[in-house]
Amino acid sequence: MPLVRSVLALCLSALVAGPLMADDWPQWLGEKRDAVWRETGILERFPAGGPKVLWREKIGGGYAGPAVAHGKVYVTDRLLDKGESDPANPFTSARSTGRERILCFDAASGKELWKYAYPCKYTISYPAGPRATPVIHDGKVYTLGAMGDLYCLDADKGTKVWSRSFIKDYKARPPMWGFAAHPLIDGDNIICLVAQDAVVVAFDRHTGEEKWRSLKMENAQIGYAPPVIYTLNGKRQLIIWHPEAVVGLDPATGKQLWSHEWSIGANMSIPTPRQVGEDKLFVTGFYCGCQLLKIGPGDSPSVDVVWKSNSRGEQPKQTDKLHCVMNTPTIKDGYIYGVCSYGELRCLDLKDGKRVWTNLTATGTGNKYVRWGNAFLVEQADRFFLFNEKGELIIARLTPKGYEEIDKAKVLAPTGSLPGGKFGDARMVLWSHPAFAYRSMFARNDNEIVAVSLAAEPKGARRP
Repeated sequence: MPLVRSVLALCLSALVAGPLMADDWPQWLGEKRDAVWRETGILERFPAGGPKVLWREKIGGGYAGPAVAHGKVYVTDRLLDKGESDPANPFTSARSTGRERILCFDAASGKELWKYAYPCKYTISYPAGPRATPVIHDGKVYTLGAMGDLYCLDADKGTKVWSRSFIKDYKARPPMWGFAAHPLIDGDNIICLVAQDAVVVAFDRHTGEEKWRSLKMENAQIGYAPPVIYTLNGKRQLIIWHPEAVVGLDPATGKQLWSHEWSIGANMSIPTPRQVGEDKLFVTGFYCGCQLLKIGPGDSPSVDVVWKSNSRGEQPKQTDKLHCVMNTPTIKDGYIYGVCSYGELRCLDLKDGKRVWTNLTATGTGNKYVRWGNAFLVEQADRFFLFNEKGELIIARLTPKGYEEIDKAKVLAPTGSLPGGKFGDARMVLWSHPAFAYRSMFARNDNEIVAVSLAAEPKGARRP
């Protein structure tokens, strides 16, 4: 077995070393922030027994997915202080002390290269650990902790360059489930959701100094949806979806270009808004359903609703279109694919939002409706890789004709505990988005991080 591990690590090392052979996954949803895996040479089906495990390493708790760049894997976690514990019910706000950590591993071998820790007291629900995926850019790694600690470290050495505390510096009130909006790099700025009276702040990514701030909240929290930049009608726009509105800003100054009011229940603005064509945005949430917005031209664009949900609630028989919780939907060839409020994978027709088909098997919830049932969707060539809340990796085709499962393998154990009661059956879940890079998948739960090979075997090759 040590020989097998060495051979696999050597193969991955060779892959990482060839810049034309492999892609990085340096931030939330990949290099282009679009949940598309563009590498070739990927297996069609899993080998017997599932994908080859390249390495496993122990880590602490967290929802933050890994990021992969320049032959290294970065992930954040949390360790409780000695004698501390978190509530058994994740809905109960924690009052526990511990340390958040930034960890760096060698992508080929899993060897820990460095780690950086800082003290952090949690006062939020679901207190397992950080939520936001690290961002690797220009020799630096940027991380956002669950209590609003923004760090910039040297990506090779793990030494601190600068840090900001949203709570101390902006008197921010943490959202109920912690700071979770993945930071966005734009030129010399890093853009974050920060505080009620400074919803969006652009920091100088070199120094941490504030460059500009924009938007204020009246009654709601700042929400969880990550900032994203799209070019709509030929104009670059920073899209912010918070619990009171969908907003377009000038990325250079933070000036508001347009706003579409939309009140979101429980502050649950979560999935990343998706661009459609040259002038449209698709936005979806758990309680609010979805809307397709058309953004007009000019410096003060009009905003029109092309179509929207007409649901009576978030439960399966009350929903007419798509109520995504954590997963960001995919739009391909005129159709929308996403996981609805109770774990049901759905296909909608983009032109009118009408439901084309539904499927209950992809999320691993036993072919039944389960509140918040989840799977993350990543497009690769003509199929998708789905990583569901049971730690299963699925290869499938999603087309208007239906859901076609090609193969499925267990990769990790779900370690997050959800209580039973009015929201359904008690169950264990894994709600961390994986990274796809170097023809491999990197994924974590609350105990370990794992790398598995998804490379196609050369014709005639024999397995070691």
